[in-house]
Amino acid sequence: MFTGIIEETGTLCERKTGAVSAQVRVRCRKVLVGTKVGDSIAVNGICLTVTSMAKDSFTADVMAETMRRSSLSELTVPGVVNLERAMPAAGRFGGHIVSGHIDGCGRISEIYQEENAVWYTVEAEDSLLRYIVEKGSVALDGISLTVAKVTDRDFQVSVIPHTRQETALAEKKQGSIVNIECDVVGKYIEKLLVPKETQKSQSRIDENFLIEHGFL
Repeated sequence: MFTGIIEETGTLCERKTGAVSAQVRVRCRKVLVGTKVGDSIAVNGICLTVTSMAKDSFTADVMAETMRRSSLSELTVPGVVNLERAMPAAGRFGGHIVSGHIDGCGRISEIYQEENAVWYTVEAEDSLLRYIVEKGSVALDGISLTVAKVTDRDFQVSVIPHTRQETALAEKKQGSIVNIECDVVGKYIEKLLVPKETQKSQSRIDENFLIEHGFL
């Protein structure tokens, strides 16, 4: 599990792409401290397992589902990426619950500055927007952000200078693709409610049942 508080930006320095999967190498420093093979590191919000390490980099395998769901195939090499190690049990919870499992991608349609803040408008599909709530949390490329506004076609976040400077958001432009992970709590609540609705819609009590049991 992650918190969406980016520890450093690294460089995607190599990407070997297969038919539907890939292997990536990321150059970095801070997130290598205490990390060993088998540990998880979020790369632009994507939870990846470290498969090998060097003094200044790590490699990870990326399966086909991750390539389909995320913007990893869209990134240039070399390219700047956000990095976060999995949160230790004794760690501080600075952002929100981030699983590192990308729900889909959005496109930045507008960027503008308002005094000390920079506003990003992100267009997304209905299947993602249904989980995005005003003043709720969303992870964009692994960054824990507060949703400021939501419409039926996009949502906005307002970013302070520190967040922009310390993450790969500073590299984004109008038209850039970003990874989106919606708040996991809303998804679980919906999943728990669906079986009850399904049971009601599939009720076996109909006119024939009532006649058979002497009610009609």
